[in-house]
This record gives sequence, structure tokens and C-alpha cells, in this order.
Amino acid sequence: MLYYREYIISDEKPWVTFIHGAGGNSNTFFKQIKEFRKHFNILLIDLRGHGKSKRSRWQKGDSFVQISEDVIEVLDHLKIKETHFIGVSLGTIVVQTIAQKHPQRISSMILGGAVIKLDIRTNFLLTVGNLGKYFVPYMWLYRLFAFIIMPRTAHVESRNAFVDQAKKMCQKEFIRWFSVTRTINPFLRKLQRDFFNIPTLFVMGEEDYLFLPPVKDLVEQNEQLALECIENSGHVCNIDQPDKFNAASIKFIYQQYQLKEVL
Repeated sequence: MLYYREYIISDEKPWVTFIHGAGGNSNTFFKQIKEFRKHFNILLIDLRGHGKSKRSRWQKGDSFVQISEDVIEVLDHLKIKETHFIGVSLGTIVVQTIAQKHPQRISSMILGGAVIKLDIRTNFLLTVGNLGKYFVPYMWLYRLFAFIIMPRTAHVESRNAFVDQAKKMCQKEFIRWFSVTRTINPFLRKLQRDFFNIPTLFVMGEEDYLFLPPVKDLVEQNEQLALECIENSGHVCNIDQPDKFNAASIKFIYQQYQLKEVL
């Protein structure tokens, strides 16, 4: 089973589950824990091959479907029937996959630095990474990608945090995660058709030049979806601007309970 940490304040409080991105771990949310613990029971999970979930669980052909089932296994173990999910970066794909496969387990989704579509530049980066993953040290590639995705001075802390966390991975795990991205665009297109019945908030940095444009297009086409853009923030907005990220996320979760009372 994946490594997890839980903070429980009351059996009657709702659960919030945090899902980090590729190369990170649950410490990605160190600026969220203190504030969220005031309001909710929280669950932090290290995805396979990340953080303290070191034992490899991969089988040939594994995809984000199997990765999401790892998360469901933890929820089942803890007897958590339903939870709000907060994902960041590639963690948002895991959350969206859970929404497709197990919608009854999700109260709402908050997708930070959401990955919903890869443009030509991002596909080029992944192609380069897949070509070089077997002979280029993975930390070289990871540092390059981190700088391209989070290039500005305001992104230094989040960039450094992800690079430091990625050092805990190994080349073998990096290769396996990178392999999952080969067919990611068709998979993402399928996900976009399925989760609109779940309350969804996108929280994006205004400087997230690779991933913000497709999110804006999607939200404009679907009034059921909400978008919060955070100034002076890049891809990992929960680290760049944690106070604004926390405030928007907590407010959204509470709004869901107000809507339930109205209904």
C-alpha cells in the first residue's frame, strides 16, 4: 500500500485528500497542512515510487488508471467513503481519473496547475524526455523541465522544492513515470468528457504559460466549472502563493456544503 499521513480533527468533519505531481511527494503541500487542519480531516499520499512509497508496484501496461487505483486502495483501507480531492500538476490527472472511474468517492475536485491538454511545446519536451530517459541522468532532465515549466524568479521556491523532492526518486522510477506520458493526450481528451457532474475548481497561476490557456478555454465552454487565477504565480501555485491558494480552495469546499443545504 502507498505511504500516507492523516490528520483527523473530528469524525464529523469532511475529508480532503492531497495528490502531488510527478517527481514530488506529499511534502509538496507543506504550506497547506496547517490551514486545512483547522477545517477538515486531511489525507496526504505519496504516489508509487515517490516519497516514502518506495516499493515499485509497476506492471507492464500500467497507466494513470492503475495509479488512481492505488489511491482508492488507501481510501478503502481507511474506510473513507467520500473525500474532496486537491491535486497539483500531474496529480490533477490522477484526480480526474478517479473522477472518471470512481465518481461516488469524490465530493469535489480542486485542480492546481491542472494538466488537461498538452500543446506542441509540452509534447516536444515529453518526446525529448522519452528519447533521453534511458541514458541521460533523470535529475538533468528533471531540472531542465522544472526550469522550462517554472522559469521566473517568483517560481524559484516551487522549482527548488520539486527538484529537491525528485532527488528521492531513482532513475528506474523516473523512466516508468515518464513512460506513462506517451499516450497522455488521448487519455486527457477522454477525461474531459466525464467529470462535469463533479464540482470542480481550477486554481492556476497567471504565469503558468504552458497549462493555463487550455484551462481557460475549457472553463469558458463549461459554466459548471470554476477558475481562480492567482497573480505572481506559476505552475505550482500552492507553493508560489499559498495563502491565496488556501483561501480559494477552502472557500470552494465550504460553498459545496452551502449548495447541499439549499438543495
